[in-house]
Amino acid sequence: MSKIKLGMIGGGTGAFIGAVHRIAARIDDQYELVCGAFSSNAENSRASGTLLGLNPERVYNSYRELFEKEKQLPEEERAQVISIVTPNHVHFEPARLALESGFHVILDKPMTFSLDEAKELGKIVAETGMLFCLTHTYTGYPMVKEARQIVASGRLGKIRKVFVEYPQGWLSSFEEGTDNKQASWRTDPARSGIAGAMGDIGTHAFNLAEYVSGLQVSQLCADINTVVEGRKLDDDGAALLKFKGGASGVLMSTQVAAGEENNVKVRVYGEKGGLEWQQSDANSLQLKWTDRPAEILRTGGGYLSSFASHNTRTPAGHPEGYLEAFANLYRNFALCIKARKDGKDPEPEWLDFPGIEEGIRGMAFIENVVASGKSEKKWFDFII
Repeated sequence: MSKIKLGMIGGGTGAFIGAVHRIAARIDDQYELVCGAFSSNAENSRASGTLLGLNPERVYNSYRELFEKEKQLPEEERAQVISIVTPNHVHFEPARLALESGFHVILDKPMTFSLDEAKELGKIVAETGMLFCLTHTYTGYPMVKEARQIVASGRLGKIRKVFVEYPQGWLSSFEEGTDNKQASWRTDPARSGIAGAMGDIGTHAFNLAEYVSGLQVSQLCADINTVVEGRKLDDDGAALLKFKGGASGVLMSTQVAAGEENNVKVRVYGEKGGLEWQQSDANSLQLKWTDRPAEILRTGGGYLSSFASHNTRTPAGHPEGYLEAFANLYRNFALCIKARKDGKDPEPEWLDFPGIEEGIRGMAFIENVVASGKSEKKWFDFII
């Protein structure tokens, strides 16, 4: 089958995450970028389209123009999937219009600006029947998928404890007071929403905890801080977690851990043993046992599950990282789209990407963790 035709909203010149999405879409040759509205500034959008080598007639001044004109093109020419890589406050409306216009959607996290928008988007996905992918990158790593399969297999026994942490240090000073574009919008409540660090990276940590453990958070107790003077949103926080089924956990998310980069880490412990994965050594998954020495599983090993193997491209010993993990989400989404077009059922490995439910739960995490952090009440039920 020919490549899937991709359109992009946001991600123009100078935007970090837009370039990442485009690289991820190209890695497996499943997509062709055919159109875009790359900026709210029409001139910037056109300039970005020129740099990307697109047909000028399909570089649009706004996302609304993109939908209107792409719908008028013959089916074999128009975009099939829309990738939305804008700041949080411009997630819901283009996603809504894309779905209602008959386009599948890939959306950067967190899913929307508010939980109400997330729930409304969930209804639209159900009503339209279009496919939807949310780019929680870390679920795309082969050894994270292996960790999930090990937990699901029962090898660790009943899960008792989950730890997840995401330390960064890039906002240790008042970066939004400089010309740092990323800091500017991510610390602005009008564009980012009610959370800073907890929305930006805390949602990743939350998603990773639920994905690997296979459990859902039922209660939380949070401490949310704004450390850097003058900052409008939280830049540091932690939460105690309780999961359905009795397990407990701890989540830490901070952007003021000076010197730290992006070493997101998850540990899960059951009755019989535990596991640990961290992004700084993404090809390794450590297993710990009560009755025998620890094991280290490695990406590319023939002993891994089909879920890990399916998401591995290179022989053992060749590092696969962030871009490849991102690409796994794009590829699995593409395989599901092609299966639907062929009238076939997608393989379970292809369906293993975050979707609308994860997006809604992520927005619920933001609202619950912020409410708990502002309250003197100890525990909050996890309300959606």
